[in-house]
Amino acid sequence: MQFLLHVLLIFAFLNNLKTMYPDIKELHSYWAYGVLIFLLLAILNSVVGLSRKKPFGKNDRSIALIALIFTHVQVLIGIIMYFLSPYLETAKQMGMGAAMKDSTVRLYVVEHPLINIIAVVLITIGWSKHKKAETSEAKFKKIAVLYAIGLVLLLSRIPWSAWLS
Repeated sequence: MQFLLHVLLIFAFLNNLKTMYPDIKELHSYWAYGVLIFLLLAILNSVVGLSRKKPFGKNDRSIALIALIFTHVQVLIGIIMYFLSPYLETAKQMGMGAAMKDSTVRLYVVEHPLINIIAVVLITIGWSKHKKAETSEAKFKKIAVLYAIGLVLLLSRIPWSAWLS
């Protein structure tokens, strides 16, 4: 009986999430600004640290960590959004062959999620590798390079026409 109650609660929660899709989409869009700002700050901070040959300090670590946290939260919001998305429903109805021929559906169902997950994985690798690096130069370099590659990937798959309108 308790299992059935849990299933019903989960079902009610998921149905409630579907009505919240516009709000989740808006949060995902606004949170993206924070992601881009903090990634840019982390990259610039690392480049400056490298060029000035300064020691990697607590503030440098904090900036990189905040960028990492923002990207991870964005992925979680994006995963929730993905499963509530009308584009996913459209792709299911069309079939994947037809969905791949439609550039808008392909962007939202395949390209945007896949490339952005790869970007966040690279950012996470940059964070992990910087912790194992021995020198300040190596720490700054790991963050600068891997966060920058992640940022370029993120920028390449933002649906700019929808995001800026």
